Amino acid sequence: MKKIIYTLLAASVSLSAFAQKADGTTKSLVNAEKSFAESASKNGANEAFLKYGATDAIVFRPNPVNAKTYYATAADMKNLNWSANFARVARSGDLGFTSGSYVLDGDPKAYGHYVSVWRAKDGKWEYIIDLGAETNRPLVKETPSFIEPKDHYAPKFVTDKELKASRDIIYTTEKTLNTSLKTYGANAFSGFLSADAKLMFPGTDLIVGKEKIQAFNNRMISKINLKTTSADKALGGDLAYTYGVATIDYTTDLRESFHYLFIWERQADFSWNIISQIFTLAER
Repeated sequence: MKKIIYTLLAASVSLSAFAQKADGTTKSLVNAEKSFAESASKNGANEAFLKYGATDAIVFRPNPVNAKTYYATAADMKNLNWSANFARVARSGDLGFTSGSYVLDGDPKAYGHYVSVWRAKDGKWEYIIDLGAETNRPLVKETPSFIEPKDHYAPKFVTDKELKASRDIIYTTEKTLNTSLKTYGANAFSGFLSADAKLMFPGTDLIVGKEKIQAFNNRMISKINLKTTSADKALGGDLAYTYGVATIDYTTDLRESFHYLFIWERQADFSWNIISQIFTLAER
């Protein structure tokens, strides 16, 4: 009997590792995301977020907190469902992200966007950041876009000094963006957004495309200031992320604070553009 139990436990661990298997492809990340969502639906959010999160993973509930600490005591939910509609993995296979929509099936139902940043460690995917933004209604379903890396490259030997210099490029890029925002207002985003960038903002549907994002910014935002908390870049040098606190002055003379997460992509000219943005209200 004990042998059967041990065999079942071993099989369970093996299946869990397979579900999170990282092989450098976007497909493997999407599969990990699907297994994550299925686990939450079947076994509850706490077990799923503990199982798929890194030891240093951060969730925003609403302010940033260690995921392991939060889900060790949080009220459990078995009515949370989500699915990804956008995913990318860096050419080095060490970093990726997923984004999509979620539904919390309660009374009333709650809807929203999310972006998760994932890290490959010991051959499996684990999320390191998860941020969601609530909306007022069900979201329009988007055609999934799961883009595979164009090639595979990762340096074999990287020193701590080189890693710091690599991250500093992203910090500097966001600092330049923030300086431009102070000078030109939200219009400054236009020089830092990819043509098909995505914006997820509380209370709104997904906004896709630089021109539509700029129209939203011009309509809603008078001033915006970014305070970067952290940043990191994939070893392959093609994807990066930043997160922090944004103070937004609306055109209606109202000011609010948000947590934000930006996904950055290196361009052919070695500049960096934002391909995905999400904001969620911060709690003072």
